Amino acid sequence: MTLGVDLLAVVARLNRLANQRSRPPLPWAQARLLSTIEDKGEARISELACLDHCSQPTMTTQVHRLEDAGLVTRAVDPDDARAVRIRITDQGRKTLARVRADRAAAIDPRLARLTPEDRQVLTAAVDVLRRLIEDTPPDN
Repeated sequence: MTLGVDLLAVVARLNRLANQRSRPPLPWAQARLLSTIEDKGEARISELACLDHCSQPTMTTQVHRLEDAGLVTRAVDPDDARAVRIRITDQGRKTLARVRADRAAAIDPRLARLTPEDRQVLTAAVDVLRRLIEDTPPDN
């Protein structure tokens, strides 16, 4: 196997473990969408649908649910008055923080059983993975 295959498989299993052992305040699909909106800063519904590999009507329904819960707001797109941009609210950020804390709590006991050296390796690996996602070179 290649490093990419192994990495993706382990991350997927870790995510499944966290998902199975946590009780989020909103459904996973909505939490994932809220995270995407936070990452993007703001986005059109069509962009969110593309990122989530779903139809625009499906995404519209998901966004309505988040909006009804006060987790996102709509604003007129300054580039196209016919379109809207979706933004996360302060309540959305708080809810997302709770989701993340809940998921982390599901794996924290396992992390606590690791040696200090292994936890240090994972801390360094998280920094490497962030750079990989952001596609930025290391500080050298």
